[in-house]
Amino acid sequence: MERRNFIKGFIALGACPICAEAAGAAGAHWSYSGREGPQHWAELDRNNFVCSDGSQQSPVDVSGAIEADLPPISIGWHRGGGVMVNNSHTIQVDMPAGSTLGRGDKRYDLLQFHFHAPSEHHVEGRTYPMEAHFVHKDRDTGALGVLAVFLTPGAANATFAGLAAAFPPREGAEVSVDAVDPNGLLPNSLRYFTYEGSLTTPPCSENVDWMVAREPVEVAAADIERFTALYPANARPIVSPNRRFILSSH
Repeated sequence: MERRNFIKGFIALGACPICAEAAGAAGAHWSYSGREGPQHWAELDRNNFVCSDGSQQSPVDVSGAIEADLPPISIGWHRGGGVMVNNSHTIQVDMPAGSTLGRGDKRYDLLQFHFHAPSEHHVEGRTYPMEAHFVHKDRDTGALGVLAVFLTPGAANATFAGLAAAFPPREGAEVSVDAVDPNGLLPNSLRYFTYEGSLTTPPCSENVDWMVAREPVEVAAADIERFTALYPANARPIVSPNRRFILSSH
């Protein structure tokens, strides 16, 4: 308990650069394999110590979820104005101000969304080919609210197909995606799992309210392959839930 309080205090004091800007990289170079892979993130930069010492890390295997009367998720995302960048870890779409997510009395502003392959979260041991993360910032507290959506092969999805056709192939390259509509990547149902966790990239800050959509979204297999041709394995391995409660909406 003392370690957990120390870590949260460290974050609250602003020692973590990600708290203000959402999912950016820590100072030291990191990767998903080898000597700079997940098992070594804490060794690469002192700001990454939470990656190994934290008690509320993500992602987790969502198992044994407890059904609860959770507030519904309300989406207020707007079309257009995005910039898609290959940031050397994933393909990320930075969004202009104005799009929001609400849950109960919390209001979050959408900052960006990006992709992982394979899925970072598991559900009762099951993985999906991809997972999209919609990163939001709580306008009152500065904490992050991330909506995770699983992507699975099936019917073509117009939004994902449009992005896939324009994925920047070179690290650091970016393109405008003025017509992007993030609503096209939402499942029909917004029933979800939720738990308190962390960023899944360095510095692994434990200031994330996770909302994991229960229903996956179908996208064309060929479009998944366009992503995995660039990033075949950019998922952090699952970590222990450490007795955290994982709740599920009805």
